Amino acid sequence: MSGIGGKVVPKFRDVFRIPDKEVLHWFPGHMGKGLKQMQKQLAMVDCVIEVHDARIPISGRNPNFRHTVTGLKPHIFVLNKKDLADSSYQDAATNYLQQEGFTNIIYTNFKDQKCEGLKKILPLATSLIKDSNRYNRTNKEDYALMVIGVPNVGKSSLINRLRNRYLRKSNATSVGAIAGITRSVLTKIRISNNPSVFLLDTPGVLTPNVPNAEAGLKLGLVSCLQDHLVGPEIMADYLLYWLNKQNKFDYVEKLGIPEPCDNIMEVLLLTATKLGKKKKFKNWDGQILIKPDTHAAAEYFLKTFRIGELGPICLDADLLTNSESQNLVNSTGIP
Repeated sequence: MSGIGGKVVPKFRDVFRIPDKEVLHWFPGHMGKGLKQMQKQLAMVDCVIEVHDARIPISGRNPNFRHTVTGLKPHIFVLNKKDLADSSYQDAATNYLQQEGFTNIIYTNFKDQKCEGLKKILPLATSLIKDSNRYNRTNKEDYALMVIGVPNVGKSSLINRLRNRYLRKSNATSVGAIAGITRSVLTKIRISNNPSVFLLDTPGVLTPNVPNAEAGLKLGLVSCLQDHLVGPEIMADYLLYWLNKQNKFDYVEKLGIPEPCDNIMEVLLLTATKLGKKKKFKNWDGQILIKPDTHAAAEYFLKTFRIGELGPICLDADLLTNSESQNLVNSTGIP
């Protein structure tokens, strides 16, 4: 046991066990179709911009992109939503990605029109294109960019922000908080006149099978999976497990519960009661009863996390910490 605020904190779970791993296998038909469309468009693309969520810089990536889409094209790796991410892990994430072969890494917050990272994207893209072999597009005066990434990381927002910034025009593509809004590769969208630049929006594409349960749950927590596919209660349980494991107890005050707890049903019952969330149901003899709405409480818990009310987060903290430790061992030979 350890102490926090003068109170004794109970021992928390060391391992999270998901009830049904099948809920994490989400690869809708439009994703497979979208990937094929993206590959067909590659011949007409000069640079690929890959967007991911900065809160899951490692587990949030689709490793198949490197073999199916990015290839030999100039490539920019954008980690968006940095305003919600724990910046203390930024250097570790950058080092990890560089070891994986990613060289052009930019951190952004597309909600902020003045974001410095946003300002770097187009100049870097045009510079990379000028220094590359454009093959069949050598004689083309305009530049064509393709935006790729897993669902709901801000691909459409990037297009709209660039269009707003360089053309002073309104949004050209749909944006929403639900994973999977963009269903197919769209027609070219102009984002700049000088230089002349067009950009292709694409559907978010996950791997056909999420590699492991925790990777899938992390994707769910940052809304890269639709909530109903995993279930708010399961994701809330994983969030509770992760926060306790990282000694992050801001949720106690936010949810209005007395102390840190490792039992998700206890947390949800207390939260539902605090919020006044109730649910009617019939018992075996048809009598109407009222009980705390734990489903609504789970959704509230997830929302507080997603909008940053539980503090900045890096869900890959464990992966990055382990990676840094291994690098130290490799460089010094001291375990």
